[in-house]
Amino acid sequence: MTDTRYKTKGDVLKRAQEAIGISMGEIDRTGRLSTGKGAIGTVLEESWFGYSPNSDAQPDFAEAGVELKATPYIRTNKGIRAKERLVCNIINYMTEYRKTFKTSDFWHKCNSMLIMSYEHKKDVPKAEFTIDQAVLFGFPEEDLLIIEHDWQVIMEKVRNGQAHQITEGDTLYLAACTKGATAASVRKQPFSDIPAKQRAYSLKSSYMTRILNTYIFGNSTDEHIVKDWRDLQNKSFEQYVIDKVKPFFGMTQEMLKTRFGIETKAKNQNEVLLSRMLDIKGKIAYTDEFQNANIIPKTIRIQKNGHIKESMSFPTFKFTEIINETWEESELRNYLEPAKFMFVIFRENDRNEYVFERIKFWNIPADDLEEVRKVWERTVAIIKDGVVIEFDGRVNRNNLPKQSENPVSHVRPHARDMNDTYPLPDGREMPKQCFWLNRSYIEQIVDSANRIEYSLSSEEYLKVAEH
Repeated sequence: MTDTRYKTKGDVLKRAQEAIGISMGEIDRTGRLSTGKGAIGTVLEESWFGYSPNSDAQPDFAEAGVELKATPYIRTNKGIRAKERLVCNIINYMTEYRKTFKTSDFWHKCNSMLIMSYEHKKDVPKAEFTIDQAVLFGFPEEDLLIIEHDWQVIMEKVRNGQAHQITEGDTLYLAACTKGATAASVRKQPFSDIPAKQRAYSLKSSYMTRILNTYIFGNSTDEHIVKDWRDLQNKSFEQYVIDKVKPFFGMTQEMLKTRFGIETKAKNQNEVLLSRMLDIKGKIAYTDEFQNANIIPKTIRIQKNGHIKESMSFPTFKFTEIINETWEESELRNYLEPAKFMFVIFRENDRNEYVFERIKFWNIPADDLEEVRKVWERTVAIIKDGVVIEFDGRVNRNNLPKQSENPVSHVRPHARDMNDTYPLPDGREMPKQCFWLNRSYIEQIVDSANRIEYSLSSEEYLKVAEH
């Protein structure tokens, strides 16, 4: 930035707050609103603050040490949520690994941010959007401990020659999202000859939702699992949770219910028990840390025969909408890649009792996400070509991807009954479908300390399954 009018944080904030209530159409002097994604941020940079957008390693307001971020949000029945992740700066794999967190490119650029928020309204022209809040934001200490650990996790993969294996689900608040003109944009990495996808530091949309609700609108009431943030100075959040519930490993459901004075046979009884183990009054999924990190708790019950009862389902998809998505922007990818799952594992003993065995934090590895991509792409192709539905004398069968066709994922119904349908592009009605992670895949995850290594490609797997 060459304009030096904004030398202090106060100068920056004062000018930003002057934009509140003014429409983007009035602010835009260069026609940037029509340039697509990121247009509002560019309009503010160029037309309001008077400097040319750039990708410098320096913060936008270098003298003041402040980075400008325009942040859209959406109002829902459940409150305000961030529309998207907040993308920071591109990760230079070749140099970043040599630094410490406090000398990293991320910290240098984004340790102090000017957040200008605006409501994204569907079917409303961008020219009518207005900035409603402008605040200076610095990371609170309790969040900073988790963010620094996230940075270390990303750098550890780079140092191990695994930059090509990085996914957003590896971390909790600070992620490394793909960033580039195309999905094929790649960079060199220092300890492997395998090209790695170009990625940028980003704050997860789940964490941005917390920032908006806590620091912009001041209406956050979520419970905290970690009561004293200093407990995270020497251990990760995941390890903190494991240590907290470890004294209860080996107890049956009935023993735990007696221990906590709970009398219930409800389907969510394991979630209630886990809440008590962690000293939480409400639901685990609604705690501050789980909301910020997009951690999804899932109870896994392993039967005496070593198998679990069910595959893992994801939200249903609409046939007429999925055909207009790209994989990179698809609902499935944007749900699955950033997510971290917490498997709460119960195992059936010889007395038909379920014993609390352990918990396991897991996110889908990059190679397995590629298998999901193949299933997604085949599903989209089948829907576009026209789903084949045949009655086999008992039920209707379709030609969407089956469990036998891929080692990781498949598609099957997730409807209440045959009348719970969505329309196909050709006008026919079909029971609602969703993507699932295969039961056998989940079984291997919960029984293995490390990720699963496949010796067969999905195409070879299909040939074996057919014979």
